[in-house]
Amino acid sequence: MSRSLRVGIDVGGTNTDAVVLDDDDRVLATAKRPTSPDVTGGLRAALDAVLAGLPDPRLVTRVMLGTTHATNAILERRALGRVAVLRLGAPATTSVPPLSEWPDDLRDTVAAGTAIVRGGYFVDGSEIAPLDEDAVRKFVAGTPADAVAVTGVFSPASADQENRVAEIIRAEIGDVPVSLSHEIGSLGLLERENAAVLNAALYGVARDVTAALREALEARGLEVETYFAQNDGTLMAVGYAARYPVLTIGSGPANSLRGAAYLSGVADAIVADVGGTSTDLGVLVGGFPRESAAAVEIGGVATNFRMPDILSIALGGGTIVGAEPRSVGYRIGSEALVFGGPTPTMTDAAVAAGRGVVGTHPVPGEWRERLARAVRAADEAVADAVDRVALGRADRPLVAVGGGAFLLAERVQGAREVIRPEHAEVANAVGAAIALASGRIETIVPAAGGGSTRARLIDNAKEEAAARAVAAGADPESVQIVELSEIPLSYLPEPAVRLHVKAAGPLARPAG
Repeated sequence: MSRSLRVGIDVGGTNTDAVVLDDDDRVLATAKRPTSPDVTGGLRAALDAVLAGLPDPRLVTRVMLGTTHATNAILERRALGRVAVLRLGAPATTSVPPLSEWPDDLRDTVAAGTAIVRGGYFVDGSEIAPLDEDAVRKFVAGTPADAVAVTGVFSPASADQENRVAEIIRAEIGDVPVSLSHEIGSLGLLERENAAVLNAALYGVARDVTAALREALEARGLEVETYFAQNDGTLMAVGYAARYPVLTIGSGPANSLRGAAYLSGVADAIVADVGGTSTDLGVLVGGFPRESAAAVEIGGVATNFRMPDILSIALGGGTIVGAEPRSVGYRIGSEALVFGGPTPTMTDAAVAAGRGVVGTHPVPGEWRERLARAVRAADEAVADAVDRVALGRADRPLVAVGGGAFLLAERVQGAREVIRPEHAEVANAVGAAIALASGRIETIVPAAGGGSTRARLIDNAKEEAAARAVAAGADPESVQIVELSEIPLSYLPEPAVRLHVKAAGPLARPAG
């Protein structure tokens, strides 16, 4: 057996999945356990289950975790830190205060205070106004908070003022976490500001998750390198995740898409990840998730950091038949008819339709007609969702993964074929285990014809993206630029483009 094993864990809303892979990416052990209300209990149960199948758990050298902790914290308004929100944008942006579009309860939970001080840049990198350093000092000294979020107008064009504010904060109030917007979001002031503030509010959550994972590993005698899955289907080291916990949001669907690509051997496909509560549909392009071009709303807050383009429908193994979209979730083992429970679910409907063999009890005859109608309605919903994500292309296969994949029909309208790979039920955990580490940057450069300045700025962006990938855990010798895109910007005196660069590479070898 390989002397270097990896464990991938993915915490979902209904189940927590875990897998063990060897150096050749072969799946050696899998486990699926109910997600516990505190999340951590289910994680430990899944970890114990896969380790039990190994002759020597000490062969494990790395653990990769995809977690819903950050998402749940925002949705449930709990465990969030208090944030001092500072915008560098007066006099240009005072008409729209920070967090003005946030839900009242979330704003009240997170905001320790807000301020707009003189500063910011135009799109070409020239200053709107010099940074008012005295106002920065006054605000941070007079606003007790767990963290500070700093957002400058067009900071992706020039980050100098945001970086200077970070220096001032460290000098004034010491080692308080600082979230800088140019490191997280893209163009779009309010959405980038929102992402920076959410990131700052999640620092405590990141510390708690890291501590819980470390304790779980130490209790089992494992000395390993740990990584967190991020929302583009790649990984980041624990230290990097501590700085950018908001990037773990959306990691579950991204893991599923990456795992589906690996298990099926198909790089371009539609993926349907059928869980206990919902079905998430996304598109693989070159083996990676297609990213959303629109602002992504998290807990009622619009953000603009990169997220997989996912369409979720209320269809899962625990979905209650005949009720408003609602699921029995992790209670399916006691609630569903096939487990002797009183509640008709889509798992019962799929079993009655002959699509799977699950449970310990036969489906009662009086339910069969109603369950058959539910299957037909579900098939129509899936076909409609496939049509929406396919964007008019019907030549791609559909890869069915997730614990509820047996709910899907053998043929789905809008897809060339339905592929059901081995280990599909734990594709999300496989995706976490095989992922690369990555880094990305978005900035503004002159359009074609910009001469040496344009070339220098593009080279700088490539270097920064590669440096961020290394900081996330990638091997410096193997990092490559995997994406470089330019989007023209309109209505500018001088032609310019929005430059997006992504670098990725395999994880650096374990120390020793």
